[in-house]
Amino acid sequence: MNNPVYRSVFKKEFQDLVELKRALGFAYVSEANAFRRIDSFFIKNNLNNKCITKEICKLWCCKKSHESITNQGSRISTMRVFCRYLNTIGLPAYIPPKGLTRKAPRYNAHIYTDDELKRFFSVVDKSRSVPSECPYRGDIMPIFFRILYTSGMRVSELRLAKLNDVNLNEGCITVHEAKNHKERIIPIHPLLVDRCILLKEKIHTTSPEDEYFFMIRPTKPMSLANVYKNFRRYLEKAGISHTGHGPRVHDFRHTYCVNLLRKWTDEGKDLLAYLPYMKTMLGHEGFEETAYYLKLTSERFPYIKDQLKQSFPDLIQEAIIDEEHEFY
Repeated sequence: MNNPVYRSVFKKEFQDLVELKRALGFAYVSEANAFRRIDSFFIKNNLNNKCITKEICKLWCCKKSHESITNQGSRISTMRVFCRYLNTIGLPAYIPPKGLTRKAPRYNAHIYTDDELKRFFSVVDKSRSVPSECPYRGDIMPIFFRILYTSGMRVSELRLAKLNDVNLNEGCITVHEAKNHKERIIPIHPLLVDRCILLKEKIHTTSPEDEYFFMIRPTKPMSLANVYKNFRRYLEKAGISHTGHGPRVHDFRHTYCVNLLRKWTDEGKDLLAYLPYMKTMLGHEGFEETAYYLKLTSERFPYIKDQLKQSFPDLIQEAIIDEEHEFY
C-alpha cells in the first residue's frame, strides 16, 4: 500500500484523512499522492498556520499554462475534499466552489472498425524487442493489446496486473484497487490463455509472484507513456489517422463494449438480463455509465437501434459518459 510522506503544517491532517478513508475500505492511493502535491504547494508558499484562506485556495485552483481543463478540475476537486475534511474537524478552510472550470468538450469515442482492428493487430504482431531498452516488447505487446480489446479493461488495470493476479489455470485476471474501489475478476479470452502461458514461461522463469506480468524489465511495469508511445507508432504504421484527439488507447474499451452489445443483440439475447454482466465486467458503479454503450451501439449500428430502444428507451436517449474520471 502506498504511504506518502507529508511534511507541511497539515501533515497530520493529510495522514489522518488517508487512514480514515482506508479504514472505510477505500484504496485511496491516487488521492494520497494528490495530497502530496498539495502538501508541497503549502510548503512552497510558506503556509505555517493551520488555516486555508480564500487567497491560498484560489492560488492553488488557478489553471497552469501546461495543464488541461480536466487536470485543473481534478486538482480543485482534491483540494475541495481536503478543505471539507478540515471543516469537519474544526479547522478553518475555504472550500473552493464548483464551477471554477469551464466544461471540457466531450470526446466522441472512436469505435474501431473490424478492418482497423485487423490492420492494427497485424502491425502489433511485428513488434521488435530492443535488448537494451525494452527486451520483452515483441513478446508482450501483441498479447497486451489483445487482452485490452477483448476484455474491456482499463489500461492501468492491465499494465499493473501482477503474476499473482493472473490465474492462467482459470483463465482470468483479478483487478484490485480499480476505479470505484471495486475488485473484480476478468476472464481472459480462451485464445489468449495459451499465449499468456508461453509468455510467462519465457520471461518469468525466476520472477516472484508480485512481479508485474507485463513488465518492461524486472520490477518495472509499462508506464502510460510507454503504452501510448507504442500505440501511436502502431496507429501510424496501420494507416489509422490520428486527429490529435483520438483514436485513443481507451477506445479499445469502448469498442469492446459496443461489439459485445452488437453480438448479444444479433444473437437475440435479452439485454435486460445481460447488461448487469457488462456493468460488473467494466467495474461501473451504476447503470448510467454502462448505458452510454447502449447509445454508442445504436449510433454505430442503426440497424439494431429499434431493438435497443425497446429495452432501454430512456437510457439510450439520456446517457452521457463522464470521461473526467476514467483513467489510463
